[in-house]
Amino acid sequence: MARSTVRPVVTLRSTAGTGVTYVTRKNRLNDPDRLVLRKYDPVAGTHVPFRETR
Repeated sequence: MARSTVRPVVTLRSTAGTGVTYVTRKNRLNDPDRLVLRKYDPVAGTHVPFRETR
C-alpha cells in the first residue's frame, strides 16, 4: 500500500525548549500551514504549544 502525500507524517516539537517531540499525521489540504497543537510536555509538567518542524 502506498503512502499518501495528502496525509504526511509530521513532527511536533515543544515550544518550552525541553526537546520533547510528538509524531502525528496531518491533512495537507485542510492545514497547509504549520500545525500548532497544545499538548502535554512531561519535562515541563504542563500543557504547552507544540509546533510542526520540517
